[in-house]
Amino acid sequence: MSTIAIGLGVLLALALVIGIAALFIVSSLFKKVEQGRALIISKMRRVDVTFTGAVVLPVLHKAEYMDISVKTIEIDRVGRDGLICRDNIRADIRITFFVRVNKTVEDVVKVAQAIGTARASDQSTLQELFAAKFSEALKTVGKHLDFVDLYTKRDEFRDRIIAVIGTDLNGYSLEDAAIDYLEQTPLAQLDAQNILDAQGIRKITELTAVEHVRTNEFRRNEEKEITRQNVQAREAVLELERQQADAEIRQQREVETMRAREEAEIARVQAEERLRSQTAHLRTEEALGIQQENMGREIAVAEKNRERVIAVEAERIEKDRLLEVTARDREVSLARIAADREVETEKRTVAEVVRERIAVDKTVAEQQEQINRLRAVEAAERDRQAIVIRAEAEAQEHLVKDIKAAEAAEAAAKFKAKESLTLAEAEQQASELQARAKIRLAEAQQAESAAYGLGQAQVKEREADAIEKVGRAEAVALREKALVEAEALREKLKGEAEGLQEKAAAMAALDDVTREHEEYRLRLEMEKDIELAKVTAHREVAQAQATVLATGLEQANIDIVGGDSIFLDRLVGSIGLGKGLDQLIGNSEVGKSAATALIGRLAGVNGHGSDDVPQAK
Repeated sequence: MSTIAIGLGVLLALALVIGIAALFIVSSLFKKVEQGRALIISKMRRVDVTFTGAVVLPVLHKAEYMDISVKTIEIDRVGRDGLICRDNIRADIRITFFVRVNKTVEDVVKVAQAIGTARASDQSTLQELFAAKFSEALKTVGKHLDFVDLYTKRDEFRDRIIAVIGTDLNGYSLEDAAIDYLEQTPLAQLDAQNILDAQGIRKITELTAVEHVRTNEFRRNEEKEITRQNVQAREAVLELERQQADAEIRQQREVETMRAREEAEIARVQAEERLRSQTAHLRTEEALGIQQENMGREIAVAEKNRERVIAVEAERIEKDRLLEVTARDREVSLARIAADREVETEKRTVAEVVRERIAVDKTVAEQQEQINRLRAVEAAERDRQAIVIRAEAEAQEHLVKDIKAAEAAEAAAKFKAKESLTLAEAEQQASELQARAKIRLAEAQQAESAAYGLGQAQVKEREADAIEKVGRAEAVALREKALVEAEALREKLKGEAEGLQEKAAAMAALDDVTREHEEYRLRLEMEKDIELAKVTAHREVAQAQATVLATGLEQANIDIVGGDSIFLDRLVGSIGLGKGLDQLIGNSEVGKSAATALIGRLAGVNGHGSDDVPQAK
């Protein structure tokens, strides 16, 4: 039993070893085949072909590999060897044929037996085998097609080549054909002596000439069309530019016209407002001129009155010097008392003048504040309103300023009138005091030199008292008259100022035409008033001059030689010379010394010749 088991085990082991060895031998003898290749096994009596793999026994079998993948055969026909088409035009062509061995046992064996497995896979062998056949097929098919058809019927051309060649090539099969390059052969490479090339040249020349003509025609048409379109486009552009220029010029003209119209309107409004402002300014200047003329006239009248009073007082002093001899002490006391009284009066007058000046300054300040307030209101209104309303506001503001200036001038004129009156009174009183002092000096001299006239002087004393009282009464009357005239002047100026305010309000409410007419009428009235005021002032001055001359020369013995103007000029010159000598003697020590010496000399001469020295003087 154990022997049998051992024998079976040995058999199994031997079988296993044999199996393993067989597998090893088979694996080492098995030949695999790659894709695109075929294995040809030459056996004792037959040839086997496999495309996957087989066992090849050494010595007994011979294994060969054949490449059965697709191979390319390229045919070039260029230059003088180019393809002749049916129209005898030669074409340069390069075509590629795709050839492979059929994947069948019979075809593989046929190719292997005909060419051999090594040469069957060689590219140069394939080129030698099929180049002539493919070239002949290409010539055959090309001769049946025109050159243009080679381009337009490329598929037909290829299919016909394949059909001529056929698919069975002694074990090989034609898979496909591809036209890689196709172009007309250049004329320079054609043989003009070849009849086919000559016909091709003629054909090419004819076709190219026609095409050149057509091309040139197309080019010229293209140029003409392009030029025409350019011309049309340029004309359209020029037309649009002209329209644009016309529109810009028209717009610029309208803008310039509108600007010129606005500038003209602004200039007209400015001229009108400037005219109104200048008219108001001239009206104010005329009113101020009238006031100044009136003030000058009053000052001139006051000056003439002062001169008349001085002349009267000088005459009275001359008389008092001759008459008042014995009342020196009494007159000195009276003069001192009168001087003290006059000083007190002057102090009160100065206090009144200061008080009135303060009131005037206060009034002027209040009026200036009102003017500033009105100016601020008018400035705000001027910023809000238009140019015309702004100009009217400026005119009204100037008018209000002129009115206030007139009121201020009124107050100043009243103050100056009072000041002139006060100065005249002070000068009058100073002249009286100087005259009385001179009288006392003359009386002392006369008392020392002529005692015999004492009784007669006492008689004259009473007359001097009467004359003094009359003079004082006249001075008081003149003062009251000056105050009344100043008050009347103030009321007059105040009334004129109120009238100007009302007139300004009325002028502001008028329209342009009515306002111009009213301004023209007022200007005429103002010119008339100015001329009348000038005539009145000249007349009053002439009357005052005549009164002064008549008073001063009422007891003079004068011989008139010459006309009115010559007499008046000489008379005024003589009076001026006398006044100048009086001022020289009264204000200069040298003049006083010279006058005293001259009077003494004259007194000595008259003493020898006459005893009536006082009467001669």
